[in-house]
Amino acid sequence: YSCILISALLFIEQICFNNLSMCIFFIRLKNSDIKKGGSPAYSTDLTLLKLAALESNKNLDLEKKEGRIDDLLRANCDLRRQIDEQQKLLERFKERLNKCTTMSKKLLIEKSTQEKQSCRKKSMQDRLRLGHFTTVRHGASYTEQWTDGYAFQNLVKQQEWINQQREEIERQRKLLAKRKPPSTPFSQSPTPNESKQRKTKAVNGADNDPFLKPKYHEQEEIFKLRLGHLKKEEAEIQAELERLERAFDLFEQRYAAVKIHQLNKNWREEKKENYHKHACREYRIHKQLDHPRIVKLYDYFSLDTDTFCTVLEFCEGNDLDFYLKQHKLMSEKEARSIVMQIVNALRYLNEIKPPIIHYDLKPGNILLVDGTACGEIKITDFGLSKIMDDDSYGVDGMDLTSQGAGTYWYLPPECFVVGKEPPKISNKVDVWSVGVIFFQCLYGRKPFGHNQSQQDILQENTILKATEVQFPAKPVASTEAKAFIRRCLAYRKEDRFDVHQLGSDSYLLPHMRRSTSSGNLQATPASPASSGIISY
Repeated sequence: YSCILISALLFIEQICFNNLSMCIFFIRLKNSDIKKGGSPAYSTDLTLLKLAALESNKNLDLEKKEGRIDDLLRANCDLRRQIDEQQKLLERFKERLNKCTTMSKKLLIEKSTQEKQSCRKKSMQDRLRLGHFTTVRHGASYTEQWTDGYAFQNLVKQQEWINQQREEIERQRKLLAKRKPPSTPFSQSPTPNESKQRKTKAVNGADNDPFLKPKYHEQEEIFKLRLGHLKKEEAEIQAELERLERAFDLFEQRYAAVKIHQLNKNWREEKKENYHKHACREYRIHKQLDHPRIVKLYDYFSLDTDTFCTVLEFCEGNDLDFYLKQHKLMSEKEARSIVMQIVNALRYLNEIKPPIIHYDLKPGNILLVDGTACGEIKITDFGLSKIMDDDSYGVDGMDLTSQGAGTYWYLPPECFVVGKEPPKISNKVDVWSVGVIFFQCLYGRKPFGHNQSQQDILQENTILKATEVQFPAKPVASTEAKAFIRRCLAYRKEDRFDVHQLGSDSYLLPHMRRSTSSGNLQATPASPASSGIISY
């Protein structure tokens, strides 16, 4: 651009110089004509002095312009030099960038190769740990057969050892019961003759009195503790057997949770087939469920007669039980949000055909998608769910054929009634579970049998005696929340809300709709069929 500018200036100066020369020529010509006596065609005020001054100014301007041109040329040279330097610097940066890109590619390839090798190694380790398919020849054909890994084999061995220990303890308890000393009433004081006989027996080492030799009671207590410990170990082994493994679906390009279910190898083949048939029926129903608050079941398949596998939707967060163990409780707003989502899922389960009772709602089966109490939840584990089809469900409910199964803290009283006929259940079982979960989220403890084991709850009829829920003074919860819990934990199932009534409960409605009432939160009037609901 500077070269073009300089050329333009030189061209303009040349034109001005030529015009000025022509003007001077014509002026001189006219002056000579006047001196010869001719009449001039026109007159001018220019004189030779003025022309000389103009020429002098023109020369000065020309010198300035030439100096300016020289300055521009020098600046142009400097700019060209800077451009060359920047171009060289740019080339060096490009070369360095190419080296970095090449090295990054190389490192990424190396890392990917290492991860691939590590994953392959871990896959082989998991193959040995969990199990694998082996090809077995049967005559002229080959079939694939599942072989358990060492982890499952060890767990099965531990289960067998626990069963042996339990049988041994029971045998020793029976032997100990035969040697049980006679009980002496505390109110009766021994006579002098009895005291003398006891002293004689003590000297001879033949005294069986529990006050002088408490060996029987000590041994009985030891047996009870050992049985309790074995039961705890068995529960841990069962949880390990059904532990979820994260897998990757190569077809759908997504992570999935894989759960391997092991059946008791001591069962008869007929019982295994019936169990497997029942499980497949439940999984077919679960696979058809499509709701944002229910964990999706992608697939299920058998590995062998003793093992089958389920592929579930994978969630990054932990379950509600883990959260409550970490934080103990949560705010009412967070708990209400979780309950709202649970109730929405239950409404969906009762609107499909045939309706489904989950039957095992508890914090361990409620997954927090992002691990916090203020996010989304998903319900999982339909292993104990009941299908309310036309064949099994009547007006008063369906028969509970699996009495004794489930988690006792979250089951209603009707599940513990023992009689000639099995108890009748409905979706109000899940409503009771919702009330217990809500109570536990607010107060950090279960409303019934908090510090009791399942065996104690069963022996002491804790849930059958749970006629009324008692609320602690702290932490403080709203009156509406307490009333909602009372409606869920109504002792008589006839007085308890069902899932549809619970879904339209005023406590779970949006705040704007709730506030349009008289200002205080009031329950919606009970229908004639549910007029026995406890008012608040």
